[in-house]
Formats: sequence, structure tokens, C-alpha cells
Amino acid sequence: MLDHLAYTSPKPKVIAGAKYDWELVIGLEIHAQIASKAKLFSGASTKFGAEPNSNVSFVDAAMPGMLPVINEFCVEQAVRTGLGLKAEINLFSAFDRKNYFYPDLPQGYQISQLYHPIVGEGEVIVEMGPGVARKVRIERLHLEQDAGKSIHDMDPNMSFVDLNRTGVALMEIVSKPDIRGPEEAAAYVTKMRQLLRYLGTCDGNMQNGNMRADVNVSVCRQGQHEKFMETGDFSHLGTRCELKNMNSMRFIQLAIDFEARRQIAILEDGGEIKQETRLYDVEKNETRSMRSKEEAHDYRYFPCPDLLPLEIEQEWVDDIAKTIPELPDEKNARFVKEFGLSEYDAGVLTAEAENAAFFEKVANGNDGKLAANWVINELFGRLKKDDKTIRDCPVTPEQLGGVIALITKGDISGKIAKDLFEIVYTEGGVPAEIVEARGMKQVTDTGAIEAAVIKVMADNPSQVEKARQNPKLAGWFVGQVMKATGGKANPKAVNEIIAAKLAE
Repeated sequence: MLDHLAYTSPKPKVIAGAKYDWELVIGLEIHAQIASKAKLFSGASTKFGAEPNSNVSFVDAAMPGMLPVINEFCVEQAVRTGLGLKAEINLFSAFDRKNYFYPDLPQGYQISQLYHPIVGEGEVIVEMGPGVARKVRIERLHLEQDAGKSIHDMDPNMSFVDLNRTGVALMEIVSKPDIRGPEEAAAYVTKMRQLLRYLGTCDGNMQNGNMRADVNVSVCRQGQHEKFMETGDFSHLGTRCELKNMNSMRFIQLAIDFEARRQIAILEDGGEIKQETRLYDVEKNETRSMRSKEEAHDYRYFPCPDLLPLEIEQEWVDDIAKTIPELPDEKNARFVKEFGLSEYDAGVLTAEAENAAFFEKVANGNDGKLAANWVINELFGRLKKDDKTIRDCPVTPEQLGGVIALITKGDISGKIAKDLFEIVYTEGGVPAEIVEARGMKQVTDTGAIEAAVIKVMADNPSQVEKARQNPKLAGWFVGQVMKATGGKANPKAVNEIIAAKLAE
């Protein structure tokens, strides 16, 4: 476990206005689609990209007399996520109807959880850089069904509705207003996505809308947020506006920055902020009003009469807890301790669970730091160049581990290793067998290396004199000897022999 007491918290983002300095206050509601093959209350498929309105059951279409049936797997994934957030799991929870009318909501209401969510308060630690982190408190996680999708750009005179997403299971994860800047907001969403992917409860695909965020932004005068933290009184914070359906880390930052400056300009001009839902226009880099922001009473919440309260047993929760994998913070700390990695390198390797698992296999029996260097710089660099992920990697951990083992044993130099890596990446094969078959083994015979050094010096007497006067020029001889031996000479031996000959 990371020692978070050793971290310092970042300073609040301060935006200068014409009259005052202002601080940003941000809270996020993350909507994460549960990685389930069936919807929350029906057996309809959740497959992305299906023909419009093909994944719709009678329940999803709100046909008369059709009643919802809870998907136990989705409940399990919500509990699993709550445990990953170190949150309170509520053994009693209940569903409510959230009433609003929109073409892509056939029932005229959404089944959600307002009064009794399945998961209570938790927390997430968000690293902002070496030695700097923010603790973001989680207020709640509740289950709810997604709405459909309205399509407005297929016909100039009418809109279309696709109900494939209707009824898909969502976890809404609500943070407290602890986030203090655009960079922190993006880092929080990144951390949450990483956590959900490690847990396997959501694939985190923001492009497909499987994970998206509503960002609540307000501004307050300096010192007011501290008063809120002390008292819990929201009157110390400014009126918030909600930026709806954000699905890009970059756009989250840009939208928050614009919205904060918009609110400051209004306040310093003597105006008031209207609580509303706004959309971010990517093309214009601005937010625009979508609708006035509803309060809970506007939705006329009441207990869903079609679903009994959800009562789960502690024993079931404990069984789920036993299946929780090693999570990013713990894995990061272990990599630093076990392999001697820097926090930065450990963070890169643990960003994705698949990457971390690949690295551990490469490092098995090898030097951890050397393995990390090869995975991060050589492998990840090449995969990025080829627009591939670790899942598409043509090199196995055993193959890369074999290359590193040959370096450690002194059979090949770093330069030869890069050539070998290229062969393995493009052609495959066992590294040791390739080295043997292609005569790539490093020359460690000091007699042969010394002979090459003597010849190079004999062919370049003027360069010898210059190097004896200025030892920094000895590197030229190293290059020539390596060239003469086809890059196979042991670099350490070459340097030692050249230094000895120049000193004669």
C-alpha cells in the first residue's frame, strides 16, 4: 500500500479576475457502463454497434405489463466496484423512479437509486506528480438504467431514436466537491477509469460512451472552500453548473477552464450564476446552455413499485472481496519496493493491468530495472509507433525476457540487443537460438579486442596523439573498434583496453 501520508496535496487552482482572485470547486458524476452481456432489468444484449433498435426487449420498450427483473451480475459488479473504492457497502438498498419525459426514454421514467444507494462513502487517491496527490472523497455509487439515443443529423426535418442503450446497467459514481482544478479533474477521471478496468467492472471505453462524466463547476472567493470543508455548509461555495456527457480528458480540462472564466466574468460584472446544465462545444471551445438544472424534487422521485428492496448478505460481499485483484496503488508500491523502480516507471507500468502483467513476466528471473527500461522504452515505443497495444504485441514476455537475459550474461551488447529485438519483433523466434545461428554473440575475447584496438591506433597515429592530450577524444576509438568488430565487441572491455593503450 502506498504511504499516502508522505504525499503533499496540490495547491488549489487560483484564477485571477479583474477584482478578486477566485478558486475552482469541482465535483464529478461518472457514469460507467457495467461490463455485462445483458441489461440491468432485461435479458437484451448490450453489444455495441448493433443495428438500431435490435437490442430491445419488451421491458426496454416499456410494453404494457412488462416488469423489470434485476440482473444479479450487475449488482455484484457494483459491490465489487464499491470494494475497490474502499467504500461502505450497503446491505440494504432500493430502487426509485426518476420521472422525466424524453423521446429516448420509453417508460417516461428512469429506474435509479436516490434514497438508498447500494454503495456509500469511499475515497480515491489521485497522484498529480512525484510526491503530490489529492484525496477525492466518494459520496455514493448507485445503480441505474441508461436511456436511449436521439439522432438529429440523419434528416433535416425529423429526429430518430435508437433504443439499444435503453436499460443498459450504469454505475453512477458521485464525488464530493473536492477537486480543485482542470488537471485534477482529468487525473481523477483517468484514475477512476484505471481502477474500473483493473476491477473488470467497466471497460472504460469513453469513445463508445461506456464511460462518461458530468462535471459540476463552480467558483468561490479564496478561503471559502476551506470553510465548506470545516462546516459542510454548501453556502460557502458558488452556484454550480453541470457540464454534461464529457468523454475526453482533454475536453474536460478545456471545458472547465472556459466555464470557470465565464462564471467569474458574470460575478465580477455584478450578475448571478444560474444553476443549469450546459454542453461543451468542441469547435468553438465554449460552453452553452442546454437546460435549467433540475433538483431532486423536480423529478418526483418515489420508490419503484415494480422492484422489491435489494437486501444482500455480508457473507456474499466477503466472497466478492476475496476476488478483488491487486489494485493500481498497491501494485505500484510493490513494483517500487520489489524491483527498485522509480515511482514514475512503476506508474507507467501499472497504468494498465495488461501492461503490468506483461512486465512481471519479463522481469521474472531478470533485473527489474533493466526489464522496466526495455518494456517502457523499446517495447512500448515500438508498439506506439505501430499503433498497437500490449494485446497485439508480436513479442511474448518470454522472448523479451530472453533478450534481457542475454544482455545480463554478457552474451550480447546493448546495440546487438536492439538488433535482436527487431528480429524477434518482426520474425519471431527464440532469442538465444537466433544469436547462435546468426553469429551475433558478443566478442569477449580480450585478445581479439586488443588486436582490433592496436590496428585502429596504428592506422590513426595523429588521432592517438590528440587523444593522449585530450582523453575525451578516446570515444572516437571506441566507435572505430566497434565498427571494426561489427558491433560485437564488449563495450566495457573496449573502453578499458583503449584507456590502457593511450596511457602507455
